[in-house]
Amino acid sequence: MAMGSSHSQSQTASNDGSRATGVEGGKAFPIPTGMSLSHWLQGVRASRLLDHRTTEALPASADVVIIGSGMSGTLTAYELLTRPNPPKSIVILEARELCSGATGRNAGHCKPDQYRGFGKYGKLFGEEQAKKLLEHELETWTRLVEFVEKEKVECDLWVGDTLDVAMSQGVADKALAVFEAYKAYGGKVDHIKYISDPIEAEKVSRLKGAQALWAWKASTLYPWKLVAHLMNTCLSKGLNLQTWTPVTSVTASQATAGRWDVHTARGAIRTPTVVYATNAYTSAILPAFAKYIQPTAHMCNRVVPPRAFAGSHALQHSYGVLAAGGGLYSINPRCSSDGIVLFGGSNPNQGQLKAYLDADPARLFDDGLSNFKPVTDAVNDLTAAAFEGWNEDAPAPGVGPDYAWSGIIGLSADSLPFIGALPDLPGQWICAGFHGHGMAHIFTCAPGLVTLMQGGTWADTGLPECLELTTERLQKIGDTPNFNKPVV
Repeated sequence: MAMGSSHSQSQTASNDGSRATGVEGGKAFPIPTGMSLSHWLQGVRASRLLDHRTTEALPASADVVIIGSGMSGTLTAYELLTRPNPPKSIVILEARELCSGATGRNAGHCKPDQYRGFGKYGKLFGEEQAKKLLEHELETWTRLVEFVEKEKVECDLWVGDTLDVAMSQGVADKALAVFEAYKAYGGKVDHIKYISDPIEAEKVSRLKGAQALWAWKASTLYPWKLVAHLMNTCLSKGLNLQTWTPVTSVTASQATAGRWDVHTARGAIRTPTVVYATNAYTSAILPAFAKYIQPTAHMCNRVVPPRAFAGSHALQHSYGVLAAGGGLYSINPRCSSDGIVLFGGSNPNQGQLKAYLDADPARLFDDGLSNFKPVTDAVNDLTAAAFEGWNEDAPAPGVGPDYAWSGIIGLSADSLPFIGALPDLPGQWICAGFHGHGMAHIFTCAPGLVTLMQGGTWADTGLPECLELTTERLQKIGDTPNFNKPVV
């Protein structure tokens, strides 16, 4: 399937107060310039990396141009610069502040799925690929933890048990059926602790009404600070970072065969190699990808725990709370740092947010949203009903939900990211479409992409075959993609 020449207007805001435009269904619409500040972005307002520009003017050319400065783009640059024979020049173009997209807006959870996605992935890609995907997520988590520990990255890394907690018998039965199917297929589950007794599940999880749980190792962290560590290493090795520089289009160079011109409002850069680390914003520059990656705003909530869940009583696990009806609360209690509890995932009222977004396509890209009441209400409902003693303290300033921010998820048409070369666009590569699950993919996907860029085969990457961007995969998705698959 031919992708054709990549060209469109930018869908990201500039820092001059203007309103950029994007394309949805072939129609232009204004994109709000304001963006919410996530918990992570609020905590680094004094960092000079936020608006760093290595040079005052854009270079006229570069060996590699990477679009996007989140985990995907920055780790791709790091891999290129730390392997033998690095490119002589790499430029990263970031539309706004450093790492102000999905990586800088999630709930800080690196939780490898170890059984739950087996049923869904099995139906979509076959059981063998589903098994490889779950093994890949464990490897991704392992690599991230090993890197942070080896490099002594100060990013609030916590390693401990994450709990999948089923809050109804129906949910518990469905989860167990998937768990047993994965085990029967030969999936590795000996590292997972399964508790089927509701009394014990409530005791371990501290959630009233828990019917069963599954526990295994995962991590929480400060993702922006991990990206900043990688970026500082890249800068020390000659990377040119240009923030507040939205890319408006990429076109074939008319002056030099085999080169691409990456256009911005500040000028153009000529390069043989372009990497789209653009996740939800991919179709802003590659309109053909609107069929394969759809942006949609998602909310995260920050909650200051009451006395009953502070100090020696603080939560000691991260969570995936499986609610009746398919809702999922992802909970990061930051128990190795400030103890602030962050809620993400697809809680039961995220559907109301989606309906609000769908009423105006411009809202899909709007990460200026804050404190969407139905989503916050669902968080309050869970804490009040399930965490015993949560509301025993009299309401006091500084306790309870105090902020919520939006991030833009890049929903994939088949629920998995697209990794590899863009068909019919030689020298253009992509690592995007993480479907709200990027932390469990990127630390292996970005290195895998670099292996391909350096002439390796897909087998050399070690990644599951279903992650590769191929013409056959795009044809299978077809012209009527389904973006309503649940976020894992």
